[in-house]
This record gives sequence, C-alpha cells and structure tokens, in this order.
Amino acid sequence: MIRIISKNQIKPNKKDEFIKLTNELIEKSRKEDGCIAYNLFEDINNPFILTFVEDWENQESINNHNNSEHFKRIVPQFQKFRSSEKEFNLYRKLE
Repeated sequence: MIRIISKNQIKPNKKDEFIKLTNELIEKSRKEDGCIAYNLFEDINNPFILTFVEDWENQESINNHNNSEHFKRIVPQFQKFRSSEKEFNLYRKLE
C-alpha cells in the first residue's frame, strides 16, 4: 500500500470553491481500481489547510489515477485556490 499526503494552504476567500471542486475528484477517485481510501481533511488549528490523504494498492494504481480524465481536468485547477505551493509526499508502510 502507498499513502499520498497532499497538503494545500487555501486562500480564505477560495475555500468553498476548492471544496466544491474536490467533491467530484474524490467521488470518481474512490471508484478507481486500486483506490483503498481517498479523503480530504481540514486542519483543526488552521481551517485553510486542507489535506488529501489517499491510500492506493500500488504505484500502478497511482499512475492510472494520475492519467485519469477527472484528475487531469480537476487537479490543475487547484493552483488558483492555493496561497502557497502544495506539500506532496508518498509513504510506504513499514512492517
């Protein structure tokens, strides 16, 4: 399993628009082969930090997700909502 953490600092006046746009991405991504979980979290101390936490079966599943129509259409739009660059990390569970 691979976990993706994608942290986004959102402009205060753009938060609702960002969340609305993420709804379609989350819904369609959850239906993809290899998707274990796909969620958006709000930071408790700063409501303008919104973080995707995704769990995928393997790298192939992530590659397919990154090449999906909805990903290619929606994710590039996120930049206009951010007040800073996103933080993006992939994790592999250690046994």
